[in-house]
Amino acid sequence: MTLRGRLTVAFLVVVLGPVLLGAFFVGTTLSAVDRSRATERLGLAAAGVRTSVDALCQQLRAAADAVALVADPAARSRAADQVVGRGLAAAVVIADPTGRTSYATAGGPPGPWQDCAGAPTGPVGALAVQVRLRDQAGADLGAVAAAQPVDPAFVARLAAVTGVGVTLLGAPGRIAHTTEDQEVRAAVLAAARRVAGDRVTGAGDGRYVRRVGPSLGQPLPLVLSVPEQRPPGLYGALVAAVVLAALLAVLAAWRLARVTTRPLVELAGAVDRVAHGDLTARVPVRSRDEIGRLAGAFNRMTRETGSYVAALTSSRDQLRNHLVVLGDTLASTHDLQRILRVILDSAVAGTGARAGAVLLLDGHGVLVGQCVEGLTGRWPTEDPADPATLRVPVGTGVVGAVAATGEPLRGRWAPPEAPTGEPTCETYVAVPFAAPDPRGPERPGHPPADGDPAAPPSAALGVLALYDRLGGDEFDDDDLVMLRTFAGHAAVAVENVRVHEEAQRLSLTDPLTGLWNYRYLRESIRREVERANRFGRMLSVLALDLDRFKHVNDTWGHAAGDAVLVEFARRVRGVIREVDLAFRHGGEEFVVLLPETDARGATIVAERIGAVVRDQPVSVDGHGDEPLRVPVTVSIGIAVYPDHAGGGQQVLDAADDALYAAKAAGRDGYRLAPAGDPVPTQEIPVVAATVTPPDGLPRAGAAEPSGGTSSGPHPPRQSRGR
Repeated sequence: MTLRGRLTVAFLVVVLGPVLLGAFFVGTTLSAVDRSRATERLGLAAAGVRTSVDALCQQLRAAADAVALVADPAARSRAADQVVGRGLAAAVVIADPTGRTSYATAGGPPGPWQDCAGAPTGPVGALAVQVRLRDQAGADLGAVAAAQPVDPAFVARLAAVTGVGVTLLGAPGRIAHTTEDQEVRAAVLAAARRVAGDRVTGAGDGRYVRRVGPSLGQPLPLVLSVPEQRPPGLYGALVAAVVLAALLAVLAAWRLARVTTRPLVELAGAVDRVAHGDLTARVPVRSRDEIGRLAGAFNRMTRETGSYVAALTSSRDQLRNHLVVLGDTLASTHDLQRILRVILDSAVAGTGARAGAVLLLDGHGVLVGQCVEGLTGRWPTEDPADPATLRVPVGTGVVGAVAATGEPLRGRWAPPEAPTGEPTCETYVAVPFAAPDPRGPERPGHPPADGDPAAPPSAALGVLALYDRLGGDEFDDDDLVMLRTFAGHAAVAVENVRVHEEAQRLSLTDPLTGLWNYRYLRESIRREVERANRFGRMLSVLALDLDRFKHVNDTWGHAAGDAVLVEFARRVRGVIREVDLAFRHGGEEFVVLLPETDARGATIVAERIGAVVRDQPVSVDGHGDEPLRVPVTVSIGIAVYPDHAGGGQQVLDAADDALYAAKAAGRDGYRLAPAGDPVPTQEIPVVAATVTPPDGLPRAGAAEPSGGTSSGPHPPRQSRGR
């Protein structure tokens, strides 16, 4: 708030405070007096109601006693008619000891009749008093009941006696009879539901309400109400007085504040221009007082600030050039984590952010944190040590919206109503990693190639988010432009890594079955033999061949043959262990490597594979609606290193020979290779240098350019274990 505003508010508080307090005091006092009077009137009315109802009950009791005193039954009936004729009761009913009515006067009020001494159990049609008939010996001869109707006339008489509005309640939430106007009945009924006992409450429609009964001697549920008696237009006059006083106070406060703050107007205007980026603004120094000294200091500050901004602009331009070079460098490496760390560190340094995170999209539509910086105390979870705990669904929160729309966002953080999984901050900027569009840039006026004009030109790989710029300022448009350029280079680098990994995977796997291919088999057998030599272990090799597979292709077609190969590969993966490796050697031939497994263990695995293939034919699509069931068997050859051979290729050949033996023995079985001749061994020195073999594959134990060792490409295991 400005100084002028503070002075105006202070003056208004001093002037309007007593006025508002006085108006409030007058209003509350008159309201309290009116309520007190209404409470007194309702108390007197309640007493009058109780007296009237009690008098009516006494009258009915006297009428019933008069009839009960007549001993002769015939005379008793005439006495009942006389009581009704004199108006002492509206009806008299005489009942025998069993409760059956022996005589009743004509024109009795409708039921139910409410006993004056009891509590109502529902709607009341009449008040009644019952007297027992007894003979001189005290024997019970029945009962006499006298009743008076509870109708609108009865309620109107109570209202006339008490001088207040009277309402008789019927069924729960309903009015039986009332003297209230139609306009206020709903408000009176609503207030009656809220009030209890002798308490008085306002009906919200200019009336006060009190409930009377049911109680001892007054069994009727009644509601009494009186109108408010405040002077008309009281609150309007008070409001008008307050508004007039407020207008006068505002005029006086504005004049006083303007005269007091006029010397500061020029300085405030210059400060506003500087805040909008005009560093050439200057304030004329018109005096030597405090305001003059402040103006001189402001002019010096703007000159120095302009120099600083020019220097920062030059530094920013240099940093942009460095980031461009850095982006080109990132495109040439395949270490994803190193790339992400360089991306985040460079972005944080280039924008002056306090914290940041790099999130990549997984296969389930969730952005997962891969690299974070400075998020201590900002984590949405209790485990800040692992960046992967930062998980945001696409379309949720700021980073989720950036990933969903492909558009960058910046601004101040507004806490969401529901948790999104994002870090907390004050300001943010988030840009997407956009994968390059393989179709190239779109031409104006031409829709995307797939015919969908709304289709985005690129797909988001992830999001780069930065939080809380140093100095407390928001991220500006220059930061957004710089980060978008940088994110484009980063997306190229990330995409290159993924393409490299996918190409490496495709080069080592069979596209039909998903098993490792022959190229990876050669490297794996070499690596596993070296490991078996190093640790003195055994390595078993299974050579598998589907029996009469050509007959399957010739009979049911090559599509059915491919389905058989895929199902066979799936069943093999389900039998072997996680450490075992399965390969497609070519056609219908397969190889399984069983590390640290002797001949007995290999035969057990071979039996399991044969059984799982033999016991259940493979279902393939036929020409009709019913699938075809193709019976399949497999022949297996088993060789163990070093029992049957002294090298990788030799053990493969031994397993292959055993496979031919199994075929010759009638198929659908396995054969173990015969023990080979011992092979002399000698120690061979290992050259610590990088040597590329003729086939282009890395060798186990070969030194890498970085000086470390590698065991060759080894993608994740394919099998599910057993």
